[in-house]
Amino acid sequence: MSCRAAPWSRPSHIAGPRVPTPARPRFALGSRNLWKNSWKIGAGVSNMFALPSTLFRCMASSGSGDGDFAQSTLTDEAAAPFPLYSWPDKQRPRVCILGGGFGGLYTALRLESLVWPNDKRPQVLLVDQSDKFVFKPMLYELLSGEVDVWEIAPSFTELLKNTSVQFVRDSVKLLRPSDHLRRKPGEPCTGGVVHLESGTVIEYDWLVLALGAEAKIDVVPGSAEYALPFTTLEDALRVESKLKMLERKRFGKSSPTIEVAIVGLGYSGVELAATISERLKNTGTVKAINVQTTVCPTAPQGNRDAALKVLESRNIQLLLGYFVSCIKEAPTSDDSSSTVTYSEVDGDHRKLILDLQPAERGLKGQTLDADLVLWTVGSTSQIPRLQPPDAPYVIPLNGRGQVETEETLQVKGHPRTFAIGDSAALRDPSGKLLPATAQVAFQQADFAGWNLWAAINDRPLLPFRFQNLGEMMTLGRNDAAVTASFIEGLTLEGPLGHAARKLVYCLRMPTDEHRVKVGISWFTKAAIDSLASVQNAVSNTLTGSS
Repeated sequence: MSCRAAPWSRPSHIAGPRVPTPARPRFALGSRNLWKNSWKIGAGVSNMFALPSTLFRCMASSGSGDGDFAQSTLTDEAAAPFPLYSWPDKQRPRVCILGGGFGGLYTALRLESLVWPNDKRPQVLLVDQSDKFVFKPMLYELLSGEVDVWEIAPSFTELLKNTSVQFVRDSVKLLRPSDHLRRKPGEPCTGGVVHLESGTVIEYDWLVLALGAEAKIDVVPGSAEYALPFTTLEDALRVESKLKMLERKRFGKSSPTIEVAIVGLGYSGVELAATISERLKNTGTVKAINVQTTVCPTAPQGNRDAALKVLESRNIQLLLGYFVSCIKEAPTSDDSSSTVTYSEVDGDHRKLILDLQPAERGLKGQTLDADLVLWTVGSTSQIPRLQPPDAPYVIPLNGRGQVETEETLQVKGHPRTFAIGDSAALRDPSGKLLPATAQVAFQQADFAGWNLWAAINDRPLLPFRFQNLGEMMTLGRNDAAVTASFIEGLTLEGPLGHAARKLVYCLRMPTDEHRVKVGISWFTKAAIDSLASVQNAVSNTLTGSS
């Protein structure tokens, strides 16, 4: 997901189910049983995805209504090669949410906030490979020192401690939905199962796919080996470590300068370029490369103009109309002073060379030197590699590997499976794919929570309608650009935009408790910075007058 979110919208945690409205932007396969042959263990044949054929026999429902959620029984438990996740209650609906980003976590919190009949309140399980929720739009502030890790990456344990939501730290290995299979009238059954890398199998009634996307950096020769992505907390901490190491090597020396190359000038690339250039000041140069001849081509005009003004005023070399064809190590030089080297865990690596090729007529190819290369273009969906090997198209995907969904956010052909965020390929009324941004995931989480409530309680589901509220971007420690879509032509820049952006993001933190903690921390830091600025101004005035 792009580290992008828009202002003035945060998920609501209300006391009862409320229909999201535009005014409040809170917001096939046939009948062949694909399990029949693939889940039986043949004599003497190992099957890594096999489960005993008796594992998922459904109990006859003892209720009289159509909405009963009968649980399956494990009739051959001793023969099960994988441990089953044990749900606390054997009767209440089971909701499994895969992915703890904006879409997944906020869907879980939305479900927790709704009012449910006692027998219909679902058991919610959140699965994520990390133990922390990451507020990705503020990863850049880790590089500028404006925020601490705990502020933008609180643990799931802390966020969910006052809820009934269960959390499991694990990676998803395989999806096996069964809600696309035809059932006999009145036959209750589960929605499917999820295999985790640890070997645990989760049987569920309802599934939410919110796995997001992964950085795709194996695009050109050398990019996977030498370039660093910037999409996760681990990525940000690694970039911070590299910058500190380069700054230590450069400390006290007049030359050579630190050279950082950034590939891609969408929002992420621009925010990285602005943040790192401000941090390095005169000790380094940022070389920003973009295949297009402008920056942030999809951004509002106000944000694009503000970004260009900042980039051109700093020590940034803009290389527009170029693409990187290769990244390699610089040749060994006898003159050690001509090459800046830095160390990694597995050894020393010399300065890098980027080969640039023109994407526009009239430009010539060139090469660049860099101490650090950051790659901000390209992403890939996780869903394709999670499909069952014996049924690789059981979940419908588009050409980008995103899940095809209905307007209700249900996966096409799978009434008990929802997909949101970067995992989903949902189009607006004009037929255009919705962007993979935090703003979209925020709003989809609100609708997904409501539609799960509606589906479990046999109520009509609502079609998702995206409300574009505007866009924000950081341009430094005291600089940002905020464009609101509902006020045409208005863009807040500089310190005012910076304050507005931080206020909006503070209000969007997942829980009230964390929101208060972060707000107090940021207010305290701002007060200390303001006091320090006043002291410096007074000191400079007294020094000048004397």
